[in-house]
Amino acid sequence: MSKRNMKDWAEGIIAQKEVVAIPIMTHPGIELIGKMVRDAVTDGMVQYEAIKVLADKYPMAASTAIMDLTVEAEAFGAEVVFPENEVPSVTGRLLVDEAAIARLEVPALNKGRISQYLKANMMAAKNITDRPVFAGCIGPYSLAGRLYDMSEIMMLIYINSEAAAQLLRKCSDFILRYCMALKATGVAGVIMAEPAAGLLSNDDCLAYSSNYIKEIVDKVQDDQFMVVLHNCGNTGNCTQAMVATDAAAYHFGNKIDMVEALKDVPADKLAMGNLDPVSLFKAATVGEMRQATDDLLQATREYPNFVLSSGCDTPPHTPFANIDVFFETLHQFNENR
Repeated sequence: MSKRNMKDWAEGIIAQKEVVAIPIMTHPGIELIGKMVRDAVTDGMVQYEAIKVLADKYPMAASTAIMDLTVEAEAFGAEVVFPENEVPSVTGRLLVDEAAIARLEVPALNKGRISQYLKANMMAAKNITDRPVFAGCIGPYSLAGRLYDMSEIMMLIYINSEAAAQLLRKCSDFILRYCMALKATGVAGVIMAEPAAGLLSNDDCLAYSSNYIKEIVDKVQDDQFMVVLHNCGNTGNCTQAMVATDAAAYHFGNKIDMVEALKDVPADKLAMGNLDPVSLFKAATVGEMRQATDDLLQATREYPNFVLSSGCDTPPHTPFANIDVFFETLHQFNENR
């Protein structure tokens, strides 16, 4: 299979008149194939089938794997709970003190559900050939927070920055190895979710997130593989730190003004976002969804690097009528440009 040049792909999106859509969306596919969330996050074949059925149904410019921020933490040994029809979550605290950080071993890629996620991405890359497929992974600061506790990691960076750096280095080393393995499956890129870094100042985000991510980007990103940095915690406080990673694309959550975010993103990098996955995609009426989609398209129309998306992963039980009208509104907008 010849690999798609992702640099050309991104340049093509920026050069063309039409806006494209890449919602982060797997849960509707799980429902379409009659499975539960637990099935998709534990069985790579089920997750692939959910990704594929959505690719067949909707004109997304790229397909995305499920955004599951527990996979890497589980590989390190964190305890994860699996509700039948909700996203999994980390429970408890794996690392109770700084001594535990020193003892922590970076796991091999055969731990937990890593192999199932590699399988899902390999199947998707092999069978969805008309558009790129993006895998998913967590960012280093968000992973550190899941292992050490979110509020505790914020304290640690001020109390003992050396211990925090040691933990971030171990998290980053694992994420790099995982991204290399994802790249080897044939996917065209990875959406790295780093929401916890949105709670930091720009300087702290740079020091405890972006500097580590940039190392990963420098090693894995090339003409055939792009990193999309997602930070739905960012309200505008750390967009510059995000851009400092030199990722090929940036994905924003609904807490930020998308036009303000676009001002901070270089014109040759894609900026994706940011319709609220819960209050709009899941809970809005069709009329409200149509209006919100059109409002965002009108507000961002002067930015050729804008890609229409959800602000985060669309949740379970998102009505198909709202997804349909999202794409219909985009189609009408493009026809009238």
